[in-house]
Amino acid sequence: MKIKTIITGATGMVGEGVLLECLNHPEVEQVLVINRKPGGVSHPKLREIIHADFFNLTPIESQLIGYNACFFCLGVSSVGIGKEEYRHVTYDLTLNVGELLAKRNPEMTFCYVTGASTDSSEKGRVAWARVKGATENALLRLFKHAYMFRPGFMKATPGQKNVKSFYKYIAWMYPIGRAVYPAGFCTLQEVGQAMINAAVKGYTKQILEVKDIVILAKA
Repeated sequence: MKIKTIITGATGMVGEGVLLECLNHPEVEQVLVINRKPGGVSHPKLREIIHADFFNLTPIESQLIGYNACFFCLGVSSVGIGKEEYRHVTYDLTLNVGELLAKRNPEMTFCYVTGASTDSSEKGRVAWARVKGATENALLRLFKHAYMFRPGFMKATPGQKNVKSFYKYIAWMYPIGRAVYPAGFCTLQEVGQAMINAAVKGYTKQILEVKDIVILAKA
């Protein structure tokens, strides 16, 4: 099965890494990115929609039909913003997009990037983890084929442009961390490959920790 995927967050580090894997993968036939600003990437497989308001997708709804995968990499850090605002731009935004895509593409495989230590019970002490857990649970109810990706420390792909400025100061940690604590470290290449394989082949679990991401990337 050839993949026709929508990617959100492609101007961020995770989304760009996933996008690069999709553009280079033979099973991916088409890629649509929805960006708030131009991503600056050109490729025969790639189409870009510039759309600022993810809470109002009506103007572009007709262009989101006919895709069999969505790799949702859009997200914000909880640092420096209030609990209600974080829930609004995490849970509410993601579900607004997800509900529309599930309606228009009911057989779509939806891969969502959450994070390590996400709280599936939605009852823990950490606010961001509860919000991520609630988002995961809602997406699992919404889509027949949904996979929640919980990466830890991710190594950027060579040539990426959208890398946080602080990353260059901590990148040295990756080879040490991967050797000492492989359950907490993976590459963005593995994340992208695992998402593609989830769409093509599926996986035995719907919540993927780092070890699952690495296994699925090689499947």
